[in-house]
Amino acid sequence: MVFEILSELQYQVYMPTTFIFSIQAGRSDSQTILEESLVTEPALETEEITGPEGGSRFIRLKVNGNNQFTIRYQARVDIDYNIIHQRRLAQTVPVNKLNADELHYLFPSRYCQSDKLQKLASKEFGQIETAYGKVSAITEWIYNNVEYTTGTTNSSTSAFDTLTERVGVCRDFAHLGIALCRALTIPARYFTGYAYGLKPPDFHACFEAHIGGEWIFFDPTKLVPVNGLVKIANGRDAADAAVASIFGKASSRSVIVQCNCSDPDFKPIYFSDTENQKGLSYH
Repeated sequence: MVFEILSELQYQVYMPTTFIFSIQAGRSDSQTILEESLVTEPALETEEITGPEGGSRFIRLKVNGNNQFTIRYQARVDIDYNIIHQRRLAQTVPVNKLNADELHYLFPSRYCQSDKLQKLASKEFGQIETAYGKVSAITEWIYNNVEYTTGTTNSSTSAFDTLTERVGVCRDFAHLGIALCRALTIPARYFTGYAYGLKPPDFHACFEAHIGGEWIFFDPTKLVPVNGLVKIANGRDAADAAVASIFGKASSRSVIVQCNCSDPDFKPIYFSDTENQKGLSYH
């Protein structure tokens, strides 16, 4: 499926400031960039930096003095996700068989304090036999027990805060899902991307869990089709995959995000269609 994506971010800068943006579509075996463009107004020198796993891409630029600028990214991206059936998802990979990259997503991180959630995770989900069953139950539990409300959290809100306050946005839902997975010894990582059908349009955060040798996609918000995302980046949590990291002093003036499918045969698949049957992998 081919998706057309766009993001346009405008900032007011008050002093010499360096920005690191994560807005470009990532490259992987299942995600091919057919064409793309990145422009700034006024024209600024930009540098592309590749993430440690090779798929994530970051843009670094510096703005001098008191100024206003816009960065605009557009792309056409071909997505070839994999449907993983339940038989394979019944397999659990023990910790001693995980490779270094997978182990990286097993430990607590800044926003995902899995070490504080082990008691709850064990009580609520520990009796479920398969890893896929556990993560599906975690996703349902978050959907049913945490209220999705915009403007209720901020950049410092953690999974533990979300569990306590029972309210948040997609970022918080993802962090809580990741923390509960890790508390059950299931590697999990943050997923940020462009989402088809998200209202209002914005960047979207979800998570992936490592099950049966595959990274399987989960979205506790259930706001978008599971086959309607273009991945930007993965990370331990939002600290690794923030849309914009600002080193200096600046304020956001506007954010425009679009994600459309140009394939007339596209049929959205929602989380309820995959639950307890099969998983979807964007790896």
